[in-house]
Amino acid sequence: MDGRRDPNPTLPVDPDTAPRTPGPLHVRPSAIAAVAAGGLLGAPLRYQLGVWFTQASGGWPVTTFAINVAGAFLLGLLLEALTRLGPDTRWRRRVRLCAGTGVLGSFTTYSTLAVDTDLLLRGHQWWAAGSYAVGTVLAGLVATIAGIAVGVRVRSRHAGGVR
Repeated sequence: MDGRRDPNPTLPVDPDTAPRTPGPLHVRPSAIAAVAAGGLLGAPLRYQLGVWFTQASGGWPVTTFAINVAGAFLLGLLLEALTRLGPDTRWRRRVRLCAGTGVLGSFTTYSTLAVDTDLLLRGHQWWAAGSYAVGTVLAGLVATIAGIAVGVRVRSRHAGGVR
């Protein structure tokens, strides 16, 4: 359309002349590629930490706990900082998708939390299973709040900050 007002707004729009809008973010190839690229970093890092810091069989999964809490902190920091730098567009969106969803999404691991809790329950280690599951969620919440508090220090372009 050339900017003129449609004389017949009740008629259907010709798809060949209608302005094209990109599809939803979750199906755009560029967004999928950003998440995938980040995942290629986060998942191997999590795996390698698990190899370096093995735990005794049946013990409290300290490594997974630390990974999830650290990831919660970093995600809170990242998202708050990006929000303060401006709207979720252009480079900020790419950073959020790659570093937030990709790297930190694959670095943290709810599935391992669930499996570890299940293994503790199957081993009749009720206290360890409960403290691990609840402790991870609570510590993750505190870590996220701490990350947001640190992210608040990032100055917004709209507030006159220099970036």
